[in-house]
Amino acid sequence: MTTIEKQLQAHPRNMRYVLTLTAIIIVLFAWSLAAVNLKDINQSGLNIAQNIITGILNPDLNLLLSVSKQSVLYLLVETVAIAFLGTIVGAVLSVPLAFLAASNIVPKPVAWLTRLLLIFIRTIPALVYGLMFIRVSGPGPFSGVMTIGITSVGMLSKLYVDAIEELDTKVLESMTSIGCTTFEKVRYGILPQLMSLFLSVTIYRFDMNMREASILGLVGAGGIGAPLIFAMNGYKWNQVGAILIGLVILILIIEWMSNKLRTKLVKG
Repeated sequence: MTTIEKQLQAHPRNMRYVLTLTAIIIVLFAWSLAAVNLKDINQSGLNIAQNIITGILNPDLNLLLSVSKQSVLYLLVETVAIAFLGTIVGAVLSVPLAFLAASNIVPKPVAWLTRLLLIFIRTIPALVYGLMFIRVSGPGPFSGVMTIGITSVGMLSKLYVDAIEELDTKVLESMTSIGCTTFEKVRYGILPQLMSLFLSVTIYRFDMNMREASILGLVGAGGIGAPLIFAMNGYKWNQVGAILIGLVILILIIEWMSNKLRTKLVKG
């Protein structure tokens, strides 16, 4: 049987697969669409939407450009500080956990137990961690830092483990043959291979933490989220516009800088 005949025979099976997959997607789309309810949208809701858009397009410039502790600039700096320090805490905690979860470094039972711990950490949402830390240490930036740090551990450790398990083990075998200690193998054989990738992943996580730090302010964990929700609850849409403009500009700047740094680290 020629190759063309084999392809022709396989074509009907491919068509059945495509048709089945398309039917499943259509059913799921129709089921999701059934949950959309437009009956509650009335004239008052449309007026509120118009007020929101008007306020965002006419922001409170005094709040946006001033340098007081209630200004957008101060709150954005606080949010950056929370995200940065939380990322550092998460990265420091993730390194030993990643090595304990790497099956090519430690015995497999230890690696699996550590991975179960990391899965448990990842399953809890950031807002839940935020509410727990607020109960322990009270509302404020410290709760935000600890929340960002713990939530960062789940993702950073997973990516660190992937990097560790892809190590060039020939280097470690060579160092073992010449009598290097475990510390020397980690210091001179492992860290040089991992450092740039670790830094790249950490910078990417900092970019994500900037958005999470803004959201955590909604539950009182410091940053710009709390003034944003207060302004929305008070229908002060011009203040909402000022806060959103500042937040968008800051995130765009940080994303641009993080992309530049990560590209430089990856490409050397």
